[in-house]
Amino acid sequence: MELYQVIKKPLITEKGTMLKEQLNKISLRVDRRANKVEIRKAVETLFKTEVLEVRTMSVKGKKRRIGKSVGKRPDWKKAIVTLAPGKTVEFFEGV
Repeated sequence: MELYQVIKKPLITEKGTMLKEQLNKISLRVDRRANKVEIRKAVETLFKTEVLEVRTMSVKGKKRRIGKSVGKRPDWKKAIVTLAPGKTVEFFEGV
């Protein structure tokens, strides 16, 4: 899998911001087929940082209703990446 296809986007949430500030962890939305090794390589090369640990989880899509029809949001995969001490990744600093 190509490096630019592995990482979809960063997850900017309250919990993710706390993890980044306190524990030096970043949360990312990644491709469902990507494994931990591919995620590690992609983060290290694209963000030019050192990765200590990668944890992944598959998130099930929620069911949604509009009138009579019932639909479902797509399933997706989340990765929480622990960075080495002193290393950072800047997404939206100063905004």
